[in-house]
Amino acid sequence: MTVVAIVQARMTSTRLPGKVLANVAGAPMLAWVVERARAARRVDAVWVACTDRPEDDAIAAWCRDRGVPCFRGSESDVLGRYRATAAAAGADVVVRLTADCPLLDPAVIDRVVVALTEEHPAVDYAANVLERSYPRGLDVEAFTAVALERLDRLGTSAAAREHVTVGARLEHPEAFQCRSVRGAADDSDLRWTVDSPDDLASVRSLYQHLDLANRMVPYEDVVRWCRAHPETARSDEPGHTWDPTRSRPDSITRGQLP
Repeated sequence: MTVVAIVQARMTSTRLPGKVLANVAGAPMLAWVVERARAARRVDAVWVACTDRPEDDAIAAWCRDRGVPCFRGSESDVLGRYRATAAAAGADVVVRLTADCPLLDPAVIDRVVVALTEEHPAVDYAANVLERSYPRGLDVEAFTAVALERLDRLGTSAAAREHVTVGARLEHPEAFQCRSVRGAADDSDLRWTVDSPDDLASVRSLYQHLDLANRMVPYEDVVRWCRAHPETARSDEPGHTWDPTRSRPDSITRGQLP
């Protein structure tokens, strides 16, 4: 069974263009995402899926220079881009990550993959975003290649094509066996993803204070630092990031992993 993490990336973010290659502690943010995904024990390969627009030539060039496999596809049809990348990579299991989350924890990635691959009865989709307990920016979704084909077949709405897993979570929950992965504590108030200049400044600060460019620490240690320094921690608020689960949090969960 081949587990492939696919990192979706593009330079044309509406709120913070070019963010995925923004400098964080001396390297592009995308570099830290790829490094952390590669550190997950349950992940066999990491691919970047960017768009075929000229603006993303810089992402493709960065991947080429560093030996990171890269697939380019439609900007709006992200679901189709994922399916094509998974096929190119020979993936049996896909881990969906985004390039604006430089604090990803490899152990959290592994936990979601285990929830997908080692649970009985069989699971189509596992994620830590169905019931939020992890800081935003540790988002991990995993699904089988078969489930991805089903998502592609059923996903006819614009939202399904753009947001990839809307079919499993909202539009066709009856067609997928889902598993929710929750943390030991509720830290969903913390915001570690990058959608704005303030988010980027916050992540840069965490990298500096915790020396994250030179060491990879469990996310719980980052949480403890944030709790001890509330004046610098960034809190998540409704509206910061599009999230369909905020409107229908209970209707999409078919299983729970405490």
